[in-house]
Parts: sequence; C-alpha cells; structure tokens
Amino acid sequence: MTEAAGPGIDPQDRYSRQMLYERIGLEGQRRLGASRVVLVGCGALGSMIADTLVRAGVGHLRICDRDFVELDNLQRQVLFDEDDVRANLPKAEAARRKLRRINSQVSLEVVVSDVNHTNVERHVEGADLLLDGTDNFETRYLINDLAVRDSIPWVYGAVIGATGLCLPIVPGETPCLRCVFESPPPPEMTPTCDTVGVLAPAVSVVAALECIEGMKVLTGRLEEVNRGLVSIDLWTGRWVRVNVGGAADATDCPCCRQRRFEYLDGSGASTTTHLCGRNAVQVNRAGGPAVDLAAIAARLKRVCSAPVTFNRFLLRAYVEDCELTLFGDGRAIIKGTDDADRARVLYSKYVGV
Repeated sequence: MTEAAGPGIDPQDRYSRQMLYERIGLEGQRRLGASRVVLVGCGALGSMIADTLVRAGVGHLRICDRDFVELDNLQRQVLFDEDDVRANLPKAEAARRKLRRINSQVSLEVVVSDVNHTNVERHVEGADLLLDGTDNFETRYLINDLAVRDSIPWVYGAVIGATGLCLPIVPGETPCLRCVFESPPPPEMTPTCDTVGVLAPAVSVVAALECIEGMKVLTGRLEEVNRGLVSIDLWTGRWVRVNVGGAADATDCPCCRQRRFEYLDGSGASTTTHLCGRNAVQVNRAGGPAVDLAAIAARLKRVCSAPVTFNRFLLRAYVEDCELTLFGDGRAIIKGTDDADRARVLYSKYVGV
C-alpha cells in the first residue's frame, strides 16, 4: 500500500534546524527529499528508524514487516500504542497511520510480508538505501547478498539486552556483512529479546546510529560514512569502534569475493514444510553446526510458563499457543499453526537464527 505525499509545506520551516547543520544544508535536504529508502523490519529498531527518517524528510519510505502489534512491544517500539494492540494491526500498517500524521510530505509504502529470497528483489526495487530493522541473521544475509550484488548501501544493526551493534556497508568500498560474520552463530549463541530481554535506551542508540549513517549516504557524503563496527553496552558505558577495514582482504568472502549469493538464490535459506493433517509446520535451518539443546532449554525456562523438557535428541516447549519441538540439527516442528510465516516468527523469537 502506497500513500502519496501531502500538501506542500515550506521545508525552510519544517527542516530549518536540520538544514542549519552545515553537512546537511539546503542541498542535503533536497537530496533527502529525493531519496527512496527501504526499511526491512518495523519492530524496536525499525519503528525508531522510521520515525526518525520521516521526521528528517526522506522522500519515499517503504516499510516491510511480517508481524503484528502485541502488548509487550510497547515498552520499546515507539510508533505503537494500546489502540494498535486492541485493533490487532500489522506493525507496518500501524506505523503508516502514525507516520502520516508526523509528516504528510513523505510518501509511505507498507508491505505486510515475510521478506525472503522469493520476494526481496521486488520489495527493494528502486531503493537508494536499505536499513536493517530485522531480528535474525538469515534476513540480514539476504539483504547483504542483494546489496552487494546490486551495489546498494545498507546499514546493519542489532540489539539485545543493553548491548548493540551497528555496521554501515557500502559495497565496493567497505567489507560486507559476511566479511565480518561469515556465517551465523549457532542458536544457543544468539539470544533473542524474547528470551533474554532488551532495553529501550539501547534500541534508541542503535537506531540513531543507523539513521545518521543512512543520512550520510542519502545526502551524498559517502566519504564520511563510518568504516567501523560500533559495539555498545549502555549498562556499563562501554563504547567500542572496531576497525574491520581489513576484513575483506583477510577473508575469502563467499559474498563479495566469490560472488556467491547463497541467501538470495535460496540455497542458504531455511525452509518450511506443512505437515499434512497435523496443524503443524516444520522449519528447517539451512546448514550450520548442531545446536546445544541444553543451552536453549535453559534460556527458554526463563520465559515459558509450562515446563521445558529435553534430552539428547530433542527439546519440547510451549511458546505462546504453540508446541515447539526442536531437534539437534536445528530443525523444529511447530504444532498449533499451519501458517508458515508465523512458524518462522516463532522460531526466530525463541530459537534464534
């Protein structure tokens, strides 16, 4: 769904304080107004990114998200409120309704969909910049594949607990995501906000970092884009910028060196299978080492009201209104739904990829 920009308002009035900053100015504001941005994911990071960019005056923002608004989102997802929960609105649509009241000059487009290798090219068509509001490595590697192949700048961001990461990627000039993280860590090493929590101030900081790097790209200041991986821990006050400039030369990156786009062509993607007559979906993780069922069980026991059981073969837990059975190879059967997208959401939330 696309919503056209509203009636003209003098940018000298709306963006005057932003334009006073010498690296933006009138020309930078014009560039922002002519830009097209695709935001993948509109949860904690995505909602703050969308709010910031719409206020900044990007010309066109396309928001892609597969989820709907729930009560426990409101602690950190700034575009949503209790009315959205009662209305059972998709996050992308709830965001559009708020954003159109913030800045009617921005053209907004929302896509309520799981972004995967079958549709990502369509969803990012025409983008000048891609921004990461996702919650899993598979989608990030998918974005990275497409960005490298088509030379589209993008910004990676992640938050868990009080910690966060941000890495701008300019294909051809900086290392790509797989230069820095060649493969996703095993699930037991990738806790999620649904299993260990997340603090809104950490989300705010990482979203701000993504936005400022995005604004550099959109205003034509590529030479000023940060060339490092920023790692923060707001609870302890740690703030580190890791120089990853040599990562592209130090590794034989399967993406930007070998030009193998495994996630884009689907060979690196997880798959789902409906189990006939069982109201269940099987989620198959693509490759990777065996998972540590004991570690995942310990994490799930903190958030599951029903008992979590496991042995050396499998783990069983009840998450939301579904039964999750996880096997040692990372494969899971999620019983209680025949919706493949929902099964993938539950897997990302409680297992992590």
